[in-house]
Amino acid sequence: MKPISWRDGSKSSAGASPSPDANPVQREPLGGAYFWLTVFYLVYCARPEDWIPGLQSVPLAKVSGVFAIIGLMLSLGRSKRSLRDLPREAFYLLFLIALFFVSSAFSPVWKGGAFLRTVDFAKVLVAWVLTFVTVTSFARLRRILFIQTASVAIISAVSMLKGASHPRLEGALGGIYSNPNDLAFAIVLSLPFGLAFLLRSNSIPRKITWAASLLIMVSALFLTASRGAFITFLVAATVGLWHFGIKGRRLHLIAAAAGIAVVVGLAVGGPLKNRLLAIPGEGIENSEQTSALGSLEQRRILISRAFVGIEEYPLLGIGLHNFPTYSGVWRDVHVTYLQITVEGGIPVLILYLMFFWRGFSNLRRLKGIYDRGSDNVLFAGALHSSLVGFLVGAMFAPEAYQYFPYFAVAYTAVLLAISREQDRETGLTPNHQKRTFTYAW
Repeated sequence: MKPISWRDGSKSSAGASPSPDANPVQREPLGGAYFWLTVFYLVYCARPEDWIPGLQSVPLAKVSGVFAIIGLMLSLGRSKRSLRDLPREAFYLLFLIALFFVSSAFSPVWKGGAFLRTVDFAKVLVAWVLTFVTVTSFARLRRILFIQTASVAIISAVSMLKGASHPRLEGALGGIYSNPNDLAFAIVLSLPFGLAFLLRSNSIPRKITWAASLLIMVSALFLTASRGAFITFLVAATVGLWHFGIKGRRLHLIAAAAGIAVVVGLAVGGPLKNRLLAIPGEGIENSEQTSALGSLEQRRILISRAFVGIEEYPLLGIGLHNFPTYSGVWRDVHVTYLQITVEGGIPVLILYLMFFWRGFSNLRRLKGIYDRGSDNVLFAGALHSSLVGFLVGAMFAPEAYQYFPYFAVAYTAVLLAISREQDRETGLTPNHQKRTFTYAW
């Protein structure tokens, strides 16, 4: 049997196994639980209450969270996967959240605030476990990825439309997208999935739609003028182009990406250019660069204050989201690893790093597992790009509690579980897998 070709993402017709989604099979269980999971993803990623009139008074996030919990309870014992099948990263996340609850009880800053914020952050664990338990086919995983990517593309367009008078799109929307850095990171972490959907589509209208969506997302990214997200974008784009362009033998993709970046940069990248030029601290020429330089000085102060906090409270930290109060500057430290350490303690940082390391471990395990379709290859490459970009970009932004990176690790665990289950069903052995499949990494 021939290995997968990266050029067209297909196998040789001789001896090729059918796609797992090619033929209809019996209806998957947990339809209700999976439905509420998709609602949760839609509400979290699209934030309709922040831009659709009339929904501001409806607590969509709380409602979807409650139904996600109910869906999780209903799914237990009915899925092909149980809680006993949860991978280690799920327990790392569980222990991380548990330590944050302990941290809130001993917080020297604000116990009640830290507790309530930890309760809110704990919803990511519910979504994570429900994703692993109910997403039992690649069709379901692809639908979740579509919801995230399409939602962020829509948010990018709405932010640009409503943010014409908002510098850096700040405050154009409410909620998690009100901060330009958070908006930019959501865009960067979703861009690789949009590119994967573009490459897998055989329909010209769909390709045009995805190409337009990617263009809108990149434009919104440049308009946020987020330096940390821009670095993340460069790293994620480099890894993605390595997967899809060089390994995938689509060299035209590299030229197209470079051309689009240059055109978008020239069209809307003025604020980002000014903020990047302010980094050396010399040759300040306008108010934007002055503001950017002041932001850099403030970040240096915050980093220094974070190290002081870690030294004072190394084991349990000061409580989730308590650093802005503790610092006296009312800002988060713009380093994710310092943010989670000063607020949760060094043990939380260790669990955090172990959790994300498992995402890469899951992707490495996919190298030796037989694959029946090009989608697995495309989206595994997209996940790798997103995770690498985040771990580098996290050194320049406070993104410890944004759900998107945690979702990415859940996707890697689901993809690995689906591949293993399909191999068990077809009776493929590990030795056979290694002989017949070489993952193009």
